[in-house]
Parts: sequence; C-alpha cells; structure tokens
Amino acid sequence: MIYLVEDDKNIRELVVYTLNNTGLKAQGFEKPSYFWKAMEQKTPSAIILDIMLPEQDGLEILKKLRASVATSKIPIIMLTAKDSEFDKVTGLDFGADDYVTKPFGMMELVARIKALMRRTEEIKQLQTYSVGELLVDPAKHIIKACGEEVNLTYKEFELLCFLMENQDHVFSRDQLLNKIWGYDFDGESRTVDVHIRSLRQKLGRCGDYIQTVRGIGYKMGETVI
Repeated sequence: MIYLVEDDKNIRELVVYTLNNTGLKAQGFEKPSYFWKAMEQKTPSAIILDIMLPEQDGLEILKKLRASVATSKIPIIMLTAKDSEFDKVTGLDFGADDYVTKPFGMMELVARIKALMRRTEEIKQLQTYSVGELLVDPAKHIIKACGEEVNLTYKEFELLCFLMENQDHVFSRDQLLNKIWGYDFDGESRTVDVHIRSLRQKLGRCGDYIQTVRGIGYKMGETVI
C-alpha cells in the first residue's frame, strides 16, 4: 500500500487512480490528520508527500516520520511546486528519498516509485558488509558503528550499502546520483554531499571510513586518509 498526502483533489485522485491501475495499490489523504489516523491502522510500503498542506506541511510530516523508529525506514517521495535547489536539498536533508516537482508526468512518478520499491527489495537480498568497526546487514536493515546501532533513512542506507559493497572504488557524484537515485538528477551533485555529510554525522568516528577523493568523489575504505 502506498499513501499519498495531497490536498489538491484533482492531483490526489489522478495519482491514486494511476497507481491503482499500474499495479501499485494506493490510498490518498486530503489532510495530514487523516493520514496519521491511517498510519495507526496500517504501515505503508511507501509514502508520497506534498510539501504545501493544510494543518501540517510535508516537511514537518517527513521529520516526524524519520524521527520514529517504526517509520524511519519507509521510502518517501516529496511532491512540490517549488522548483528551487533550496527546497529540494531541504527535503533530502530531512530524509526524503526522492522528490518530484509539479507539474509532473504520471508515468514518470510511477517509474520513480517502482524503481524506489525495487531497490528496497534488492537491498534485502544483499550480504553482510563490514569495514573496520562498521557493520551493515542489508537483509535485517541493521547498521552498527563501533558497536552502537545507527538509524538511517532509506537513501542513506542504500548509499552506505553501495559504498561498502564497492570498498576502495572511487565514485564520482554523478555516478552515485545515477546509481542510487536511478536517473539524471539535473546535475545537482549537492544531493550526494548532503547524504554523505549526514552519514558521517550519524556514523560517528566510523564516518571517517567514507573518504573524499578530491576532484573526483567518494569511496569507502578502512584506511583513513
């Protein structure tokens, strides 16, 4: 089940109709209060959030979802009419996995959702990775840094898994954008930097394993440079 929180009736009904007719069961909510009530009954496999909403804006909902252990790992896509780098990066910094700017094509949205959910399933099948005092078990979605369990957003987790799977291999920002986000991200390489910064903060001293290779990008390595 995919939950959509969108106060525009036309957009909400069109998105829900399209998702339901492309094999993705969906339910729409006009107000955040209706959404939170539904969350008490069933946890969705993904959430689509508009930013401009009555009662509570989408970014506040996003922060609340990421702050809860029960909902912190749910894939979340933001819908926004604001086409600026600030709004995109703010949403990603708060833990969004992806964003779609209005107006958007329905098939593009469906493709984004399917790609996100497909990668979620692929991660569950991965082996356990370790580097130094950092351990990641993709199947159980467990991250331990220096023996302490760490809570990451889905995109942070996916990025960490990819870097650990390819230890000592250097990736450019564009390569990471294409691999993790699955499409051309309009050259906004700061998206990667935002997630790397967040990962390093959450991993504590284990964050030093994520190395910046000047002029190229990032890599994962046990020997800190």
